[in-house]
Amino acid sequence: MFDHLMAPPPLTDPHELKAFVVDEGHGVKGLAELKIKSLPALFIQPLEKRLDMSKVVPHESIPVIDMSNSEDPEVEQRICDAAENWGFFQIVNHGVPASVLEDVKEATRRFFDLRADEKKKYLFKNSRTKNVRLVTSFIPEVDKVLEWKDYLSCFYVSDDEAMAYWPSVCRDQVLEYMNKSESLIKRLLEVLMKRLGISELNETNEPILKGSRRINLNYYPVCPNPELTVGVGGHSDVSTLTVLLQDEIGGLYVRKLHSENWVHVPPIKGCLTINIGDALQIMSNGRYKSIEHQVVANGHENRISVPIFVNPRPSDVIGPLRETMRRGEKGLYKQVLYSDYVKHFYRKSHNGKDTIDFAKA
Repeated sequence: MFDHLMAPPPLTDPHELKAFVVDEGHGVKGLAELKIKSLPALFIQPLEKRLDMSKVVPHESIPVIDMSNSEDPEVEQRICDAAENWGFFQIVNHGVPASVLEDVKEATRRFFDLRADEKKKYLFKNSRTKNVRLVTSFIPEVDKVLEWKDYLSCFYVSDDEAMAYWPSVCRDQVLEYMNKSESLIKRLLEVLMKRLGISELNETNEPILKGSRRINLNYYPVCPNPELTVGVGGHSDVSTLTVLLQDEIGGLYVRKLHSENWVHVPPIKGCLTINIGDALQIMSNGRYKSIEHQVVANGHENRISVPIFVNPRPSDVIGPLRETMRRGEKGLYKQVLYSDYVKHFYRKSHNGKDTIDFAKA
């Protein structure tokens, strides 16, 4: 929390403001706690980066799928159809206990309620490991205009490494959430692979699909003039799959396939939101779609979300799986080293779906 004995940053000087928000660990949460009445210029996004609410389709929603019998061929079909036609779907009765979901949301709030001098230990320049970092915006070193979001990002290596380096106020709950999501992730991938003609996950394909994981704790504080900025700019994920837990506030929008229109993803208590990432779009040779999405800022409520990014290993070379081209189909993507693909994503600000061009054949 912001120490009110300190002088607040001059809101008109972008360098001093950025130092306060980014370098000193106050984040946009610290800025929001100053009860500022108008949004500083550093956060005012150009019009084309903001969500045009006139393009939001009000009565349409992404599929909601009941996973209580995931072996049912009809459920399998709905999962694969959603992955092909929407790239996003919500799941209920997914097997991750409600108490685990509530605990990780509470742990996220607990971390962001720490004082800035506690949180700043996890800034990249201070963190004891490159696998844990606290960030404001997306890539503040690159973003010319900042996004209205703070997040803690943890790359999973092992339970032991997490116990040693992840923040103790949220570590146990985050690990439990990742652990309890594991069988769900495996089941979703089994279903999606089956449609591609791959009958099972094995020691060859499983590590390429889900050999590494990253989890983010996202915090979107109340924002003055939310219509002038974004919580997260339009982008697609670089993962194989993303499993998103969001709170009850809402604000996630998904672009409709082959359209300029957007659909809101309403929070459903106890549900998880699944989206296809670029890695799976590439490996499925374009059959499954990684879709652009964004988060709007909110003028009334603090919002949190917790995505698990299920990824190939950094050392994996990814490209269309051979089963996707067995009828002579042309490969839409070249073979790329996954770590190169991810580096490309993190070299630039959010800009729609442009990352995938890096892998086009």
